[in-house]
Amino acid sequence: MRNMTPENIAAACGGVLSGCEALSGQEMTMVITDSRKAIPGSLYIPMKGARDGHDFIAAAFKNGAVLTLTEREEAAEGFPFIKVERTDIAIQRIAEFYRKQFDIPVVGITGSVGKTSTKEMIASMLGEKYNVLKTEKNFNNNLGLPLTLFNLRPEHEVAVVEMGISHFGEMTDLARTARPDIMVINNIGTCHLEFLKDRDGVFAAKTECFEYLRSDGIVVLNGDDDKLAAVKEVHGRAPVFYGRSPRCRVTAENETPCGFDGTDIIVSADDREFPVHVPFAGSHMVMNALAAVTVGSLLGLTDEEINRGIAKTPASEGRHRVIRTDFMTLIDDCYNANPVSMKAAVRTLAMAKTRKVAVLGDMGELGADEEALHFETGEEAGQLGIDLFVIIGPLGRKIAEGIRSVAPKAAIRQFESVEKSIPAIDGLIEKGDTVLVKASHFMHFEKIVNWLTGETK
Repeated sequence: MRNMTPENIAAACGGVLSGCEALSGQEMTMVITDSRKAIPGSLYIPMKGARDGHDFIAAAFKNGAVLTLTEREEAAEGFPFIKVERTDIAIQRIAEFYRKQFDIPVVGITGSVGKTSTKEMIASMLGEKYNVLKTEKNFNNNLGLPLTLFNLRPEHEVAVVEMGISHFGEMTDLARTARPDIMVINNIGTCHLEFLKDRDGVFAAKTECFEYLRSDGIVVLNGDDDKLAAVKEVHGRAPVFYGRSPRCRVTAENETPCGFDGTDIIVSADDREFPVHVPFAGSHMVMNALAAVTVGSLLGLTDEEINRGIAKTPASEGRHRVIRTDFMTLIDDCYNANPVSMKAAVRTLAMAKTRKVAVLGDMGELGADEEALHFETGEEAGQLGIDLFVIIGPLGRKIAEGIRSVAPKAAIRQFESVEKSIPAIDGLIEKGDTVLVKASHFMHFEKIVNWLTGETK
């Protein structure tokens, strides 16, 4: 790892070296927080969570680590270590140092809904021209982002990193670590309201990223979002807007839905027009694709490379993944949910030409208005012609109430938990149905997906 010597690591995080003389000038091979993943020459950073990583320092060295950080000297006794006040802060500062060793574009992506889909589209598209490092899985927080950046190697030509937050101040830390050259914000929605209070709070928290945007950096914003559209300049430069509004620099025309195979669009970008196939259904996915098109244009991709890369974007488990079985078409969107994403998912389900079943559950971190937001989501869902609703969870009852308020005769089955719903689900779904599965991650709706696809039967 470039310049990742004990001396540089200690300087980056303000730590104190101990017993590291034999390692002087040696570059680490890898940075790990899981002692089981240590390889020869790696740096182990113990984190405090459900289990204290300090208890596994010896195991990390047994597996090949040569250096550790520690908050407690006694935990690292007998091993080369760097003493720090807090390992969770130190890992961010070390990742910040390491990111600066690479003079490559870093594309940061945040927003309330669709971060991962947008990230996957951008990474797939840029892969047509560049060697790309991207955020894997849900590694988008103050631990996941550093671990992503530690995977940078000399062969990488661009990095695409997802940046997720739920509290004020977290985006400042993420942006300081990543130092993005291009920053994409795809929307400001009603999420994490338990901590951010309202959309103005979400906007303030998300736009903290501007502080550490590189001086010549570019901000890419959804011009159809009222909060983002009001941004006039960042560090003296006007944002690049995308969306359906004529004021946007990158827009979509002639949108042609292709069922659950996606949407064909004609992109208008600056002075040119070209076709793009968006491989995921729903108008919100068109917006994610326009964000990708904008980034691709800024980084010099041809129209053909942009279309080819977006069209081959793989579906992520739990995120807008369409699974076709002999019995049904399943829309697996169970990884997470908030009112904006749930409404969009039900609108996508409503496109189906078959009998439509929506399996919906609780949404988390919505604060004092959580019941009202669930009710409002149900109100919209109830107007979309869904044939059967399966509603799960204590807050789900408000979704059901919202549905009944606009569709008194709607077919609704309610269950207290996933475990109580699963035995009944087989009898509720008919051959040929299209089924949406959507809730916040803590509801563990992946159990329903696994049941419906036969993985746990």
